[in-house]
Amino acid sequence: MYDQPVTNDPDAGADPGFRIDPVLARSWLLVNGAQYERFAPAARSRADIVVLDIEDAVAPKDKVAARDNVTRWLADGNSDWVRVNGFGTPWWADDLEMLTGTSVGGIMLAMVESVDHVTETAKRLPNIPIVALVETARGLERITEIAAAKGTFRLAFGIGDFRRDTGFGDNPATLAYARSRFTIAAKAAHLPSAIDGPTVGSSALKLSEATAVSAEFGMTGKICLTPDQCPTVNEGLSPSQDEISWAKEFFAEFQRDGGEIRNGSDLPRIARANKILDLAKAYGIHEPEYTDDPDHVPAPSDTYHY
Repeated sequence: MYDQPVTNDPDAGADPGFRIDPVLARSWLLVNGAQYERFAPAARSRADIVVLDIEDAVAPKDKVAARDNVTRWLADGNSDWVRVNGFGTPWWADDLEMLTGTSVGGIMLAMVESVDHVTETAKRLPNIPIVALVETARGLERITEIAAAKGTFRLAFGIGDFRRDTGFGDNPATLAYARSRFTIAAKAAHLPSAIDGPTVGSSALKLSEATAVSAEFGMTGKICLTPDQCPTVNEGLSPSQDEISWAKEFFAEFQRDGGEIRNGSDLPRIARANKILDLAKAYGIHEPEYTDDPDHVPAPSDTYHY
């Protein structure tokens, strides 16, 4: 199901609903687990990863029905992800028992505040990747240990609950420290870059700006709340055409100069250019064939974090 290309170009002919490696996944679409009718449209969407949500989206009285929906969906051969209730809640153990032996692709564990939340979950679902959703001040204070915990696959920022817990506003400057902690902890633990929290509302401009903030802080994924948010997030967290052009021109220039290291900036530029082109290929992004233009494309800024 993974390792299939996703393209941001609606005219490129790729079918929606393809999934890519969750290491590289940009858009993580939450789908209400109590509303089975939404599962199939979500699976056909441009989401890199579909996450069936049986936590916040589902009222306590509907938890059993939501589990039944997820079981039915997975039994039909689907391998989407599931967001389960946090460790210590009345529903955590039953959520994990329900997923045992299914085709679930991975789980997003809500309200992670300590290492044992992850490790105890991993014991019950061995070999299933876990995205640790950190949503409180207590969790943020322990994020380095959570990132390093056996079983943690990626970190995700639960912005809404974090703001409720701390009283912070939603200004990017206000959350700069928190986002930085996620990126640094993920990097230090050799994890894929962190997944940013969702943007509420239907404004395409607001979502585009919020996704640019995620990228600025080195976060390479973002939670989505509706299928129509996914293309914008995918585009904003993918290499741009200018970046792809720069990478191709850099390598052309490098080869013209003999293909040998010329100065101290070459090695980081080689690494950056390789990453840009690798991601463009993984995401199915097509760029017009490079031509030897004497007007060089400027390098991407140093805040480019792939």
